[in-house]
Amino acid sequence: MNDTDAAFNEVSRIIEESRDNAYRKVNEELILMYRRIGGFLSEKSKDARYGDGYIDNLADYIRKRFPGIKGFNRRGLYRMKQFYEMYAGNEKVSALLTQLSWTNHLLIMSGCKSVDEREFYMRLAIKERYTARQLERQLDSGYYERYMLSKKNLQPEVFGADQNPFLDSYVIEFLDLPDVFKENDFRRALIRGMKDFILELGKDFTYIGEEYPIQVGGEDYHIDILFYNRVLRCLVAVELKIGRFKPEYVSKMDFYLEGLDRQVRRTDENPSVGLILCSSKNDEVAEYAMSRTLSPMMVAQYQLQLPDKKLLQKKLQELVNAKDPELNQ
Repeated sequence: MNDTDAAFNEVSRIIEESRDNAYRKVNEELILMYRRIGGFLSEKSKDARYGDGYIDNLADYIRKRFPGIKGFNRRGLYRMKQFYEMYAGNEKVSALLTQLSWTNHLLIMSGCKSVDEREFYMRLAIKERYTARQLERQLDSGYYERYMLSKKNLQPEVFGADQNPFLDSYVIEFLDLPDVFKENDFRRALIRGMKDFILELGKDFTYIGEEYPIQVGGEDYHIDILFYNRVLRCLVAVELKIGRFKPEYVSKMDFYLEGLDRQVRRTDENPSVGLILCSSKNDEVAEYAMSRTLSPMMVAQYQLQLPDKKLLQKKLQELVNAKDPELNQ
């Protein structure tokens, strides 16, 4: 790259940075405006003199006063009121509100049932920089429930509570596989849908390669898919199985992780981690199989279609009740 190219690239970077800053500022002002209008409407609703027709009249006034402006019809104004009331007095999330688009806020407001769930998706959407389509997909797939249910299988000695990037269950409905398929078909479909697979795994995962080779004792071995995780700062080996989890999968993963650590891992990186992805698993069998291994690894199951969100919510509630029996009284 010559000096001219470098200078032009710097100008390009300045333009892009300023454009992003301008967009964030516009979005921040938009969200603050909606919240202020919502607060105004919330206060007016407490006064008996202002009935349901008040918002209709206000919507008509705005339409005439600001022709062409969108989002200020009856439904839009009620959403602003709901937005204000939903987060009023919640200092914990007040700093997050202006970091999300209004579309993402509407998805969270309509798709979440609890304060904790709303905060979870707000933080996740900000961290992962979700588009509306991506956030909607995570809501539809019950990502919150799956994440909370996965905590029961967290290995505290391996991953910190805030650092565990793995789930107990993955939804990969985007593969378009036939009714009967082989592991090679499964791997190739995941590679084709890598963008969606990264969305499910998390954007801290960086794809390195498929059928990643390791040579031991003059023989070649291949890891199905190899990633790098920026938070854990380590290599992540993924083994794909189209059937039920079997204990012998653990020793094979141990072998792969040892090969990665000896041959591929850099001195400033943490020990490699394994993810065994199966169509189903028995938690007790998986726990027995991994009880003696010193290698950091997770066993997870996958689904090829969106899960029943109500069933996930029921499982999560059962888990919460089991931890706090007083909730059942």
